[in-house]
Amino acid sequence: MRIVLIVKMGTTLPLLAKRRGDFDDWIKASLGLDPNRISVVKTYEGEELPDPQQLSGIVITGSHAMVTDREDWSERTAAWIPSVIKSGTPLLGICYGHQLLAHTMGGQVGPNPLGKEFGTVDVQLSEHATRDLLLEGFPPIIRVHASHSQSVLTLPPDATLLASNAKDPHQAFSIGDAAWGVQFHPEFDADIVGAYTKECSDDPRAEGLDPAGLLETIENTPYGEDLLRRFGKIVMGDED
Repeated sequence: MRIVLIVKMGTTLPLLAKRRGDFDDWIKASLGLDPNRISVVKTYEGEELPDPQQLSGIVITGSHAMVTDREDWSERTAAWIPSVIKSGTPLLGICYGHQLLAHTMGGQVGPNPLGKEFGTVDVQLSEHATRDLLLEGFPPIIRVHASHSQSVLTLPPDATLLASNAKDPHQAFSIGDAAWGVQFHPEFDADIVGAYTKECSDDPRAEGLDPAGLLETIENTPYGEDLLRRFGKIVMGDED
């Protein structure tokens, strides 16, 4: 039995980690898979990435690092991604992973010119999403959780736009039939995104936003967990 690999690109807020766990824990909880078939590689600690053909699926997590810093561990992961695409192994990049996928495949990543995005936000799915393996069947607008300052400024040449909103025109995209990037955090719930909004409250103020107002709009929503559960089904289908 092949495993699903979570490529961990960093850790969450220290106090949040003590209380709720970390990125990989939240992803595992929502994939709907046997935990025994999920493995984690901490690339930011220099751990090696395996041959993607040995894997059933891959999730690349978020991070507090910036793709534009081009850290050695990040660039090594970026150099590995084309082999994943070539193998056809299902790949989901979340936030940093979304940006790294775009960076690797010829897109441009940088500070979001429209400003940082926090809280529970509305995302509009494109017409392409209605025929997409990961997003088909979702409503035209989904509410999801976001916490990011950098974005994909230009999509890779071969990418298909799947979702956008007023704050970020590239909220989700696909490359081929088995690789996706989502700027929002499907692994977050209201408690987690609330902790990020409180911790980073100086950032919204710098953007002219009201942290207290953002906190009032935060709510639990099913779509992130539904998306990860759908990816888990895609992975199981690939294994079959």
